Amino acid sequence: MAAAGWLGYHFRPMSEEISKEKNVLGGPLRACSFAPVTGYFRDGCCATHGHDGVAHLVCVKVTAEFLEFSRARGNDLSTPRPEMRFRGLHPGDRWCLHVLRWVEAWEAGMAPQVVLEATHEQVLKFAPLSALKRHALDVH
Repeated sequence: MAAAGWLGYHFRPMSEEISKEKNVLGGPLRACSFAPVTGYFRDGCCATHGHDGVAHLVCVKVTAEFLEFSRARGNDLSTPRPEMRFRGLHPGDRWCLHVLRWVEAWEAGMAPQVVLEATHEQVLKFAPLSALKRHALDVH
């Protein structure tokens, strides 16, 4: 059951199944983050909800090094953008990252850790499971 949070947002347990979509391990897709609220649809989940073109599918735990790498590549994830309901990320935050940004970071040796149970199965079209597991936050 969702609990009312500040500003009227409803927070659910991270283990709650939010959609019928699958993760890279074949199980139910779990929530990535509600603080900050993430996902293309800002529902806490790296889901497509059946829409084509949704690519923010990799649930990551960001580091200072990754945030700097991303900023240097033209994707500043640290600066707040209130007009987009974006407070800016801080090291340790979880975030639904664009799959091609994760691949770019992986190829450069800068990939952040991945939360496999919250990473959408469509990511496997772009990166092998073995690479995701090597960077897994939740499997070792």
